[in-house]
Amino acid sequence: MAGSSEGVGEKGLPQILERRCILQSEALYQYILETSVYPREPEVLKELRQLTATDHRQVPAIRFWNAMATSPDEMQFLSMLLKLMNAKKTLEVGVYTGYSLLATALSLPHDGEIIAIDINRKNFELGLPFFEKAGVAHKVDFREGRALPILDDLMTKEEKYKGWFDFVFVDADKSNYMNYHNRVVEMVRVGGIIGYDNTLWNGSVVAKAMAERPFPYYIMECRDAILEFNAYLAADPRVEICHVSIADGLTLCRRLN
Repeated sequence: MAGSSEGVGEKGLPQILERRCILQSEALYQYILETSVYPREPEVLKELRQLTATDHRQVPAIRFWNAMATSPDEMQFLSMLLKLMNAKKTLEVGVYTGYSLLATALSLPHDGEIIAIDINRKNFELGLPFFEKAGVAHKVDFREGRALPILDDLMTKEEKYKGWFDFVFVDADKSNYMNYHNRVVEMVRVGGIIGYDNTLWNGSVVAKAMAERPFPYYIMECRDAILEFNAYLAADPRVEICHVSIADGLTLCRRLN
């Protein structure tokens, strides 16, 4: 009814328009997964995701699954983005057991190329049989070690990688996100995309507004780095950005120059 104040918030808008985040409950998230994500998830990806979530014997770090692995809905989104871009050459910083890496490999053409960097080959080798089963292991050039020296080598010793990649995905140590950015922004082609995972960092970016919610120490110790990185990206003239509220936050950067 015109003129009614029922359901209107302090700013004069209906409350449903003031709160733009649609995922207001765990049930809504499960609805998305069960309706649109899991039915379309390739079987080999599902098998790797389930192994990563449940196998506590082979890799001790598995118990940190929720903090380290990319969510299936996020990878569904990125897989479609890769296909829309006709991406062929990608770089991944931070691999873990390879769920996001496998999703990427499945999204690239047969002659696609991925350089994947991680400090722990053991975790990657847990997922390697799934790459072989899917017939995409040939696309992956895995390089073990700390990412910054490897990226520096790619930039200096193998100069072809400057402006070479169509897509870069970074899901590694958050304290180095800015250092990674200042390297990979030169390695992605103009018009190419860089994706940074966990840029809402479990909601801790608004920790003061969520004072009633306790955060684990490993979240809070990286919170300032994420806040600084988000502010840095917002002001970086080299990229156009889109901060997507999917999973734990995903920031996409399109290289401008």
